[in-house]
Order: sequence, then structure tokens, then C-alpha cells
Amino acid sequence: MGAAGAPRGGVAPRGGVAPCSRRVMNLAHFLRRAARRFPDAVGLAWGTRTWTWAELDARVDAMAAALAARGVTKGDRVLVQARNGNPLFESMFVCFRLGAVWVPTNFRQTPAEVAYLAGASGATALICGAEFPDHAAAVRAACPDLRLAIAIGGAAFGTDYDGLVAEHRGQAAPAADVEHDDPCWFFFTSGTTGRPKAAVLTHGQMAFVVTNHLCDLMPGTTEVDASLAVAPLSHGAGIHQLAQVAAGAKTVLTAGTRLDPAEVWDLVARWRITNLFTVPTIVKLLTEHPAVAAHDHSSLRHVIYAGAPMYRADQKHALRVLGPVLVQYFGLGEVTGNITVLPPRLHAAEDGPDVKVGTCGVERTGMQVQIQDPVGREVPAGETGEICVCGPAVFAGYYDNPEANAAAFRDGWFRTGDLGHCDAEGFLFITGRASDMYISGGSNVYPREIEETLLTHPAISEAAILGVPDPAWGEVGVAVCVARPGAAVAEAELIAWLSAAVARYKLPRRVFFWDALPKSGYGKVTKRAIRADLEARGDLPLAGR
Repeated sequence: MGAAGAPRGGVAPRGGVAPCSRRVMNLAHFLRRAARRFPDAVGLAWGTRTWTWAELDARVDAMAAALAARGVTKGDRVLVQARNGNPLFESMFVCFRLGAVWVPTNFRQTPAEVAYLAGASGATALICGAEFPDHAAAVRAACPDLRLAIAIGGAAFGTDYDGLVAEHRGQAAPAADVEHDDPCWFFFTSGTTGRPKAAVLTHGQMAFVVTNHLCDLMPGTTEVDASLAVAPLSHGAGIHQLAQVAAGAKTVLTAGTRLDPAEVWDLVARWRITNLFTVPTIVKLLTEHPAVAAHDHSSLRHVIYAGAPMYRADQKHALRVLGPVLVQYFGLGEVTGNITVLPPRLHAAEDGPDVKVGTCGVERTGMQVQIQDPVGREVPAGETGEICVCGPAVFAGYYDNPEANAAAFRDGWFRTGDLGHCDAEGFLFITGRASDMYISGGSNVYPREIEETLLTHPAISEAAILGVPDPAWGEVGVAVCVARPGAAVAEAELIAWLSAAVARYKLPRRVFFWDALPKSGYGKVTKRAIRADLEARGDLPLAGR
């Protein structure tokens, strides 16, 4: 991978076979193929607007030509800060077609957080929604080499997106030739600790991922199907959407800026949605809303959830409401979600002797899971260890981060940082995390990042954050802080201050103030002791929700 510092090394020639190019299909060909086969069929619906496959392909051609005319070439990183909509959908294929690297952000992140991603990725071009002028300004300040800014919806900070499409309509930049390990997407993840790192996804890897998704998650998907995306396309939903394009299945996006269950169920009925990608908390919200009973959802075959475990009670309720359509998968950004799958036939609405409660399924096709001890030896069935994985869905490495690569890989296995065990049949059960990371509403939250921010407050001398169970969001954060001598700050005041620095989903639900944090003999703050103290004080489980 070169710049990505891929740890896996090259392929040595054997048996007299000389090394050769590993040219692969440019992923943008999925869109071109759909446009050729189904030119007049709807490929994307967003609110009241629709685009055919031919229209989408022409718009991607025009924007690719616009970027190429302004100096964007193969390998350049294009940062995209946008809500779901046709520009975000199109920007993926624009970048792929040019051989550039798509760098989408979580639109909920703060300007400072997005500026960090821009700097860490080495972005030289920006596509940004007009509603995010502060983000655009922060990116410009962080990226002195930024050559191009494009505004979706028209804004002073950049050239108008649709104006560029109109200006270059009918033009096309040649699709870049790509090899297996050419990067196509920087998928930002913190892995297990620290600030976000760019996991390098490649054209060859993602072709396997798409095939695997269609094989394991939604078999039988074709051009007659329709998919509803209720999560940002910048992350797992984007991978899911790419698989829809490969199959020629239309993607439907919600129109509102906030999740509206009534709108979701109306879209399911109107478009005869056959598959839906989401997280457990949204499955719970959707299936408990009265609108589910008011709309026809019999078209659903696969309701795919990932990102966090689902409470058994919520799982049983969803199965009773929707029928046998739930599909669970376990995976990380670094493995593009491709570790295990629990298909509909292995979900059960009622407990029984043959029901494996708590499992996240079996290995995905083409992937191998191994539970390892601290030195990398495989442990027996039923024994807990670190969940490690290998296979074609594993990423190429972290961009420009050899230290993280060295820590993430061992003997060719990617170390997930999660703890678990497999039973004798190979079903995986996640039992804990090797790190302090917790998952709130399907999004990973890394306490150290927030703790470091808290410690910049003039009144705070020590801080610790841990995730605790929450029936609505899976987990939420709790902060325990120690104030500096003579200083004082109220809980609400501190959370309000923190909200200016970190995204809302990372904010702790509660802040408790103690005189001191418990520490080990080595002076390290021990979160296990903090959790025990919170419970002893009666502060856990959280009350007043």
C-alpha cells in the first residue's frame, strides 16, 4: 500500500511465475453497468425526487470531469461533509471513477473534529453541504494544500455543486485504471483507542465486500428490489448502498434531517422496500412506533442490523412485529463489517433449547475468525480470548500510521480488540471489549478522546468516562470528574461546554464529581473500581431517564 503502510507485504514469485499487475475493476463500474442495463429505472429516490440510473451515471461523469478539470487526480483525497442526499451518493462514485479517495465524514461531528480528519487524510478537495460553513472554514484552516471547495446547495465558501454538474454535462473523465490495493475510501475509525485513524479500503477489497454482502446478508437481491437507508451513507450504510448499486437495486433515502418512524414506514410501503440497513436502537424505535401497524411492510425480506448487540427482548419484539426478517452482522470498519452473520433462519422469536441467545452468528463466507490468547495462540471452544480475523475483507492498513498497523496485526491476523468465545459449532459470542470503547446508538465512542477534552477545562483536574447500559441507546457515557482546588462547575454547565468540542452522540449522559478517582498501585485510574463505586453510591443504573 505504500502510503498506507500496509503490514501484509507483497507477493513473492513462486514456481517461476513473475510478479504481475493485479488490475481489478474500478468500483465506479457498478454504476456504469446499472446505467447500461437499466437506464430508465429509478436508481435513487430522496424525498419527492428520483434519479434514473442513466441520470446518476451522467451526473457522476459531469462531476468527475469538473474535478479533473480542476486538478483532482488518482490518489487525491476528497473530503465530503454532507447529510444523506444525491450529492453524497454521487460523490462516492465520482471519487472512485477518478481513482481518487473518498473521505466521508460523520456529518454530526464538530468543525474541529472534521478539520482533524481533513488534516489526517491529507485532503486536497472538499465537498461540503451549504449548512456547514464553519466546517468548511475549519477544513481550510487545517489544510493549507486544499485546492478546491465545492458547496452543496450554494454557499460563499465554495463553487456550487449542481452548477458544476450543469457546466460539465455531457463530459466524462476517463475511468482510472486501478489495481487491487489502490485505495478508494478512507474509513475513519479509532479502532480500539485514541483519535480517529483512516482505515484504507481498496478497490479489490471492496469488490469482495460487495459480493460478500450480497451473498451473506441479502441473498437474491436483484434490480427489482429496493433498499431504504436510515443511517448516514458515510459509514456502514454506504457500504450497504454500494452493494445495492452492484445488484441494480434502487436506494431510497429519507427526506427529513431527523429520523421519523412514520416517514420510514410510509417509504417502506410506497417503494415496496425489500431490505433495510440500520442499528439495533433504530430497529427498536421503528418496531415500537404505532406507524408500523398502519403501513404495509410485507415486502421486507431483510432488516439488517449491526453496530451493537441487540437486547433479547427487543429482538423478540421486532421478530413478532416484522416476522423472520432480521439479519445481524458483526464487524468493524477495518473489516468493513465482514466478520460474522446471523441470518433470519437463525433468529428465533421465542427462547428454546436450540436457540443460541446472545450470539452474533457464524463466520462470513471467505472469512476466518480465531479466538486468541495474549500471545496469539488459538484457544479452545468456549474459552474467552481476543477475536481475531483474516480474509479478503480486512483493510489494507491505517493511512500513514505504521505504529497502529503494527499493533493491529499479528501473524497476518487483524486483532479486533473485542473479547469473546466460539462454541463447538463456530457461533461467536462477544463477551466484552479489550478497550474502554462503548457503542451508543450504533456509533463507537472512545472515552480517551472525551477525557482529554474534559481535562482542558480550567476547573477539571481528573476525568474518567465509561459506558453503561441504556435501554434506548444500548450504552451511554458517564463521566466522573475531580475539580481543581477552589474551582467549581455544575454538571449541566460542563456538558454544555463539552458539546462545543465533541459531537452530541459522544456527550456523557451524566457527570458525577468526586474528591478523587480510585487508582491502582501503579497510579493508574481503574475504571472497574469506578464502576463499582458508582454502583455502591447508588448512581448506577442511571435513573431519571
